[in-house]
Amino acid sequence: MSVTEQQLELVEKQLGRKPRGLVDIAWQNKQGIPAVLQMRSLVDDQPFPTLYWLSSKDLYQAIAEIETGGEVKRIEQQIGLDDELRAAHLADQQRYVDLRWKMMADNDRQRIDELGFTELFNSYGIGGIRHWDKVRCLHMQYAYHLAVGGTAIGQLLDERFALQELAIHN
Repeated sequence: MSVTEQQLELVEKQLGRKPRGLVDIAWQNKQGIPAVLQMRSLVDDQPFPTLYWLSSKDLYQAIAEIETGGEVKRIEQQIGLDDELRAAHLADQQRYVDLRWKMMADNDRQRIDELGFTELFNSYGIGGIRHWDKVRCLHMQYAYHLAVGGTAIGQLLDERFALQELAIHN
C-alpha cells in the first residue's frame, strides 16, 4: 500500500472512521485530496461490495443530490432504450469483474474460493449488482469511472452534471 500518513488522516476524516480493507488511493485530485479508495474484495471473510469506494464528502454530497433527483431511474430507462449505452455499460461491468480478479491479492482469491464465493465474484458487477443492466449506486459507478479513467455511466454524469469540474475540498 502506498497510502501516506497524511492521506490516511484525510481518508479517516472523510469517512469519520478508520477505513477497513483499504488497499490504496485509486484517484485523488490535483491538490492530492483522496476521492476514490481501492478496497480489498474480502474483509473479515465477507465480500466487500465494491472495488472502488468514493471517499470525498464533496463528491458524495453532489451525487446524493443527483440520486435523490431520480437520475438512477432515468439512466436505467436510457440503458433500456439505447443499445450503444447498454453495450458500453455491460462492457464496463465485465471489465470491472475482470479488474477485481486481476487486482485481488492471491490470499483473498484463495479464501474466496474456500468460502464458496467464486461465483458471486464472477457474477456481481459494479457495487455488487447482479443485474448488470441496472444501476445500484451512482457513487460506486462514479468511483469506478474516476479510478479507471472513464466509464459510460460516469461520462453521462459528467455530461449532465459536470462532476469533473466540482471542487473537491474534502
